[in-house]
Amino acid sequence: MKRFIFISTIKVNGEETEIGQAFKADDDYIPTDPYGLSKYEAEIGLRKIAQQTGLEVVIIRPPLVYGPGVKANFASMMKWLNKGLPLPLGGINNNQRSIVSVDNLVDLICTCIDHPEAANETFLVSDDEDLSTTQLLTRLSRALEAPNRLLPIP
Repeated sequence: MKRFIFISTIKVNGEETEIGQAFKADDDYIPTDPYGLSKYEAEIGLRKIAQQTGLEVVIIRPPLVYGPGVKANFASMMKWLNKGLPLPLGGINNNQRSIVSVDNLVDLICTCIDHPEAANETFLVSDDEDLSTTQLLTRLSRALEAPNRLLPIP
């Protein structure tokens, strides 16, 4: 049997959840931003191909991925912190953001390559701890040995 592993995005599940509720793989949601919508449509197309051909499809929906050589929003946050800019994000304590290290994501991908129970499943992946925006930026500034100039503006 052939298996295809598709790296999708958590954006397929939407931009936010209700307080205290986590995203689930079977959430019934249609994304509205073009990136999330394109991944959603690809997932639908792959499931259809799987039904028609017997191809095993594994879908992985990671959140923000970090690690060496990180780009996009994570790199921008690191740049802001390294510049020592005051950031008005110190009051964002009630949200919970999931992130995943590239190493943990790769471990999941490797497991899904040949694990028999991964066939035709959708996985949401993240590290073991969700962080508020303030916690994430505080830890990142500490790791970068950059000044923490988060302003607690509600």
